[in-house]
Amino acid sequence: MTTQDLPTRRFAAFLFDMDGTIISSIVSAERAWTRWAQSHGLDVARFLPTIHGVRSVDTIRRLGLPGVDPEAEAAAITRAEIEDVGDIAEIPGARAFLQALPPERWAIVTSAPRELALRRLDAAGMPVPALLVAAEDIDRGKPAPDCFLLAAERLGVAAADCLVFEDAPAGIQAGAAAGATVVVVTATHHAPIETAHATIPDYRALTVDAGPDGLRIASAH
Repeated sequence: MTTQDLPTRRFAAFLFDMDGTIISSIVSAERAWTRWAQSHGLDVARFLPTIHGVRSVDTIRRLGLPGVDPEAEAAAITRAEIEDVGDIAEIPGARAFLQALPPERWAIVTSAPRELALRRLDAAGMPVPALLVAAEDIDRGKPAPDCFLLAAERLGVAAADCLVFEDAPAGIQAGAAAGATVVVVTATHHAPIETAHATIPDYRALTVDAGPDGLRIASAH
């Protein structure tokens, strides 16, 4: 699907992943993870694609490295990422798009820990939502739907009435599993993605039609 296939219905709320969806933090994140991977003798080129869209602790736990404490290692990586927010930038048009949304109608749902999420949003000059669901708020990270279900619950709406903006396979799967409609943001993709969901390159061609009966995406052109 393409931008022309965007849903025309109204939604109770919009839920946004953060990294790769409203901001780009790939360069700074991969710097921290490269150092970690090298220290553990991993094949960096093969490993780096696996870090995006999921919680750090889940990435490390999945490796099954002997003698490694996933919780402690994830905390160390988070500290390194908090210290290095160089190169973090807005996905084009995202700031204006978010600022046009009623505060009670949107949330950020990220696999990043809360402290890191707030640091990255600040570095990119992005608005901070009233509701931010972060890594420590759920027991099961993406691709489990828990984070999106929790966000919908806290906003007082049904997940099926939410539009999820995502970029990574794990997040796309989580949004769909929650019963939400999903739009895939391709701004940071290096190759075309095969997906049944509508896609947008960024937010520059979009506007928001916000009314008492919900939110609807409209085209700026």
